[in-house]
Amino acid sequence: MDLNTARMKTVSIILAGGRGSRLKQLTDNRSKPAVPIAGKYKIVDFPLSNCINSGMRQIAVLTQYRSHTLNQHIQRGWNFLRSDFNEFIELWPAQQQTGGDWYQGTADAVYQNLSMIESLDSEYILILAGDHVYKQDYSVMLQEHIDNNADVTVACIEVPIKEADQFGIMHIDEDDNIIAFEEKPSNPPTMPGKDDVSLASMGIYIFSTKFLSENLRSDASDNDSSHDFGKDLIPLFVGRSKIKAHHYVRSAIKNEEYPDKPYWRDVGTLTAYWEANMDLTRLVPELDLYDEDWPIRTTQYQRPAAKFNYNYEERIGTALNSVVSAGCIVSGSTVDKSILFNNVRVNSFSYVNKSVVLPRCDIGRHCRLTNVVVDSDCRIPEGTIIGEDAVADAERFYRNKDGITLVTQEMIEALSE
Repeated sequence: MDLNTARMKTVSIILAGGRGSRLKQLTDNRSKPAVPIAGKYKIVDFPLSNCINSGMRQIAVLTQYRSHTLNQHIQRGWNFLRSDFNEFIELWPAQQQTGGDWYQGTADAVYQNLSMIESLDSEYILILAGDHVYKQDYSVMLQEHIDNNADVTVACIEVPIKEADQFGIMHIDEDDNIIAFEEKPSNPPTMPGKDDVSLASMGIYIFSTKFLSENLRSDASDNDSSHDFGKDLIPLFVGRSKIKAHHYVRSAIKNEEYPDKPYWRDVGTLTAYWEANMDLTRLVPELDLYDEDWPIRTTQYQRPAAKFNYNYEERIGTALNSVVSAGCIVSGSTVDKSILFNNVRVNSFSYVNKSVVLPRCDIGRHCRLTNVVVDSDCRIPEGTIIGEDAVADAERFYRNKDGITLVTQEMIEALSE
């Protein structure tokens, strides 16, 4: 089967139902894939864009936890495919199709939608997480899967051995056959010929459809299984099936400035989320969002351009080494090494430094914010100082061990009670 035909015979399943509890209050009212990132996007835009750019145009997004904002985002901004060409991006909410339970794990989420998957007459199934930030050409991985005549292909990324205990680690032979799998091992195996790195699963899988269908049904009847791909199915396949490792470096869309550093981030913690956003304020970020050959798409709204007001000695509207999105007004204030998402207003005499300010926030006069993540729709009162007194920050807001402070409107309102 040629690659173009194979792409048309592939169904992409994006698992987007998770809460992402390590992001704390950022996911109180939205699922992790719906968290805003990089000034104008949501996390789910990355796997969706990768699918479109890779030529994978049969896409199902599986949702569950607090999915309203995610549903709205996809319905409004991702409805451009041609159904008459058998292309689609569909939302598949948890519907308890196989019983009375919600999704119990990643494998169970796919199993509960198996009848819809099988009705599409696909040859291959691409399983993706909806909560990672990266740029990858999945068609390269698909071609490897076909050439190897594999049952399963697992995308893997090299990680330093000192960090390997945070991942599911693959042990491979010289032909990239996966010969062992260990979940967060204390003594991880290294790669052949590379003693300082291990090979970690990225949670991206390509299955031959018939093979996956049979094994999902078998897993569903196993009461001892947690019904998760990483914990249950992948370890089960090792030694029993043809399971191959695909090296992410082969299919990553590389930044020319960092040819040896394929970009992939799990932004599942507040610090990781803050750092991923801060990277974009650097002169040359590791994540290239200006690559017209591999665009990251998102829902577009009509907004005015960003605006900077006042040019007096004591009151200059300025943004330095920052990303300022459409609809923002920087009015007689200074924004430094920060990201302002859409429709943010920073009022006079304020200073915003190394901070991530989500959409529709209003920062009052004479405020100072440092190392802060401000959730959407916050109204920061005049004279508020955050990021300079760890004890005061922890008493009023959420402050993690790395010194990043998260502020929500609920926290602000609690101050006046």
